[in-house]
Amino acid sequence: MKAYEFAGKVLPDGQLKLPESARAQLAGQHAVRVIVLIEDSSEDEEDGEWRAMAAEQFLAGYSEADSIYDTL
Repeated sequence: MKAYEFAGKVLPDGQLKLPESARAQLAGQHAVRVIVLIEDSSEDEEDGEWRAMAAEQFLAGYSEADSIYDTL
C-alpha cells in the first residue's frame, strides 16, 4: 500500500477537494482508504503552552555570567 499526504478541503456539499498534484498521482480508478485529520485549535493552544513552559524552564537556567556568550 502506498501513502500520499496533501492538504485538501471539505466543500459544503461534503465533497473532498484535492489539489491538482494529488489528482495527478491518483489518476485512474483505484480503491482507496481515506483518513481525515482536522486541525484542532485546542491542540494549537496546548502546544503554545508547552512551548512557553519549555522556554521558561530553559531560561531559568540562564545566569548573568552567561551573558558573555551573547556578544560572540
